[in-house]
Amino acid sequence: MARTKTAPPSSTLVLLVRHGQTPTTGKVLPGRAAGLHLADTGNEQAQRAAERLAALPKIDGIYTSPLERARETAAPTAAHWKQRAVVERGLLECDFGEWTGAELKVLMKRPEWTTVQRAPSTFRFPGGESFTEMQTRIVGALDKLRERHSGGVIVCFSHADPIKAAVAHAMGTHLDLFQRIVISPCSVSAIAYTGGGPVVLTVNSTGGSLAELRPS
Repeated sequence: MARTKTAPPSSTLVLLVRHGQTPTTGKVLPGRAAGLHLADTGNEQAQRAAERLAALPKIDGIYTSPLERARETAAPTAAHWKQRAVVERGLLECDFGEWTGAELKVLMKRPEWTTVQRAPSTFRFPGGESFTEMQTRIVGALDKLRERHSGGVIVCFSHADPIKAAVAHAMGTHLDLFQRIVISPCSVSAIAYTGGGPVVLTVNSTGGSLAELRPS
């Protein structure tokens, strides 16, 4: 049987995992509000994600947003690898400010919603964060973590918008187009950071093997 190849030692493999489904997924903009836990479906998704990540030859570090739904998603993976999921605030959800907790069907009727979707680089949530600040924050956090684990493999549990922004940055895609990227609950997106720059290996992967992720 042929031995599975992994990313070369000169590259650092970063896997970005969105948290699992919650009772409000797709209905409410929960933001950074505390106390939102995974639904039963989300816990099942977290277990399946852990099983997929178990196919990797190694994981050198596990990091998570401090919010409950992300930490709960990280827990099965951390248990399998007998590692602690380290809280990294740079992986936090966007700060939606005054929009936190609002129903999406209500927000979609606001005139600002078009800007959020079509020109997000120009938008700041009232009393909160701008998308540009969010992207700068998560890219900076990933830079710090990949330098800490140079040549290794790390898994980061975060949220849809920060992951979309990180993927867009790695692809060289303008932030105004990042809403075209779909990041489903417990999906895996993988970026290999090489000497020649980032290589996006997969986006929004929800099934199949992760064992052969490597730059071509």
